[in-house]
Amino acid sequence: MIIDLRSDTITKPSKGMLEAMLSAQVGDDVYKEDSTVNALEARIAKMFGKKTALFFPSGSMANQAAIKLHTNPGEQVICDKYAHVYNYEGGGASFNSGVSCKLIDGHRGMFTASQVEESINPPDFYHSPLTSLVAVENTTNKGGGACWDFEEIKKIRTVCKEHNLGYHLDGARLWNALVAKNETAMQYGDLFDTISVCLSKGLGCPIGSVLVGDEDIMKGAIRIRKIFGGGMRQVGYLAAAGLYALDTNFERLAEDHKKAKEVGEVLSILSMIKKVEPIETNIIIFELNPEVSETTFVQKLADKNIHIIGMGGGKLRIVTHLDYTDVMHDRLLSILRNLDI
Repeated sequence: MIIDLRSDTITKPSKGMLEAMLSAQVGDDVYKEDSTVNALEARIAKMFGKKTALFFPSGSMANQAAIKLHTNPGEQVICDKYAHVYNYEGGGASFNSGVSCKLIDGHRGMFTASQVEESINPPDFYHSPLTSLVAVENTTNKGGGACWDFEEIKKIRTVCKEHNLGYHLDGARLWNALVAKNETAMQYGDLFDTISVCLSKGLGCPIGSVLVGDEDIMKGAIRIRKIFGGGMRQVGYLAAAGLYALDTNFERLAEDHKKAKEVGEVLSILSMIKKVEPIETNIIIFELNPEVSETTFVQKLADKNIHIIGMGGGKLRIVTHLDYTDVMHDRLLSILRNLDI
């Protein structure tokens, strides 16, 4: 039995999802003639109370398109030092849009409205980049699946309005936050100009993200997607997986959260573990004691066919997901309780 907990991106389509994909009605999406893609985009747009949504092959491309839509070269994006758009998208903000990032020293990938206010460059001071966009990530990947305080998100929206800034949400794992915090997509749609959501993480799809946003700013989205090489043809086979996932795999995210917390409880009593970050959703980040080798810890688990990921500096990550079964869960807990390093 191989237990792969490196990420929730490693899931494979279920039999039901594959059947939905095989029976999809498709067309050429570059001509906007794929009825299944159109249905998925319309459904997600409606969920967020927006008029426009666009299917992308990846979350990174959706985020990068949003940055491009909100900014001009030489301008600046405010985001957290842990932000995915800064750390894990290959420097795309500077390469694709010619913008820099003003990094906020937040808490677990989250910051406050007052920190945003302090980070805005004076618009008439031409020596510094013009601040044009604030980007938020919910849940925070590097922050251990942490969920933002919705009231703080609202306060940041007020700051953005006062300073005429764009407001983008990297919602790669927003579905997890909605389930964990009992919130709705419509609440987020009311606040953000653009939102990217991923279908290939907790929802278990093989590929796909969707960018949703206000009609005026999304007018150029399909052109940016084309420039980035994201135009696809009979992509309805993938969109069908997204529709199936929204029907079948959304509410069950609570199961992943429960298992993650149970893993965290076991980790927290091991003598070799220095600290386990608070667990709200499906990501567990923990830190080893200084005398314990990260490489050795990861290898010990790999020897038992359990795969996790090292983040460097003695920190490691475990991510629960759709393909992590109850049997796997029981085995992992047992192995952790008896782990000897």
